[in-house]
Order: sequence, then structure tokens, then C-alpha cells
Amino acid sequence: MLNEVPLFPLNSIIFPGGRLPLRLFEPRYLDMVANALRQQTGFVIVLIKEGNEVGQPCEFYSTGTLVKIIDFSAREDGLLGITVEGTQKVTVTQFTRQSDGLYVGALSGVDQESFMPVQERFCELVDLLQALSRHPAVSDLALEIDYQDSRDVGWRLTELLPLARKEKQYLFELEDPVYRLEQIRGLLSILQE
Repeated sequence: MLNEVPLFPLNSIIFPGGRLPLRLFEPRYLDMVANALRQQTGFVIVLIKEGNEVGQPCEFYSTGTLVKIIDFSAREDGLLGITVEGTQKVTVTQFTRQSDGLYVGALSGVDQESFMPVQERFCELVDLLQALSRHPAVSDLALEIDYQDSRDVGWRLTELLPLARKEKQYLFELEDPVYRLEQIRGLLSILQE
């Protein structure tokens, strides 16, 4: 599909349609953003499996999301602030780490999930997502959420809930939106205990 796409390992996950604000200061990522803006291309956010976001090499999952930059600004703290939006789930088929520390990889597409209406048994998850979306940090993202779409509800909950990275990646890699909602409900019941 695509070769030599920049990879951005993070402790956050993003699905198609999701938005994520980022603060950048490392030269490799400032250059990546400058190139993405100049060439009107994106980059891939992958979830870190082991390691840190800053500095040293890290291990990351091979399934991530191609994102595009939808907003950017210089912040008062001197950092570059950008907001990205997920466009497509992808698999990193191979990657290298450049001399500046930036990972680049070859990608293949992942089958996109189909619309599945939210079943009535998941109405408490819709209510939870509506409550989360009213939080100022989330409402500032101006997400367009279809509360009738199992994909959207599961995707946004996975992004927003305080789940472990391994659990988030598991939910991210699922291809059945209804099964994802079942798994989220199960994880929530464990969190509430």
C-alpha cells in the first residue's frame, strides 16, 4: 500500500474518526509534521508495547491508524501543538529506524469495519459515551459521534476509557463492532469491582 510512512509511537490510541491533540518538541517529530504539512500526507500512530514516548527506541504494536493533521499552532510553552484525526486502520508490515530516531514503515490496509446499529442491550455504553463527550477536554475535540453506530461507540469508548494499553490494543484490533462493545462492557464491570 504505502512505503516509508512516518510512524509515531505513543501511549495513546486513535481510531478512524477520532481526534487526538499532541504536543511536539523532539526534532524528529517536528520535521515529520513539517513534511506532512508541506506534502499534505499523514503519518501512523502506533501504540507503544514497551518503552517510552521520548528518546530511546521502543517496541510498538504493528496495527495502527493513519492520521492527518487537522490543526496546528505554536503553544505558549514553546511547543508545537497539533490535532490529528484518524483516517484508516493499517498494519505496519516492516519498519526501520532512521538516524534521527524516526521510525518509518511500509503499510498494508486493514479491512474496514461495516456499520452495525447499536443494540438496545448496549444503551448504558451509549449513555456513558454521551457523558464522557460532555467533558471539556473531549468536547473541545469537536468529535462527530454517531451514537447509533456500534463502530463509533466502541471506537470512542476505547479511546477515552482509562484502560491498560494491552486492553486498548486488543479492542483496537477486533474487527467486529458488536463483539468490541461486549468486551468493553466486560472490562467496565471489572473496573467497577
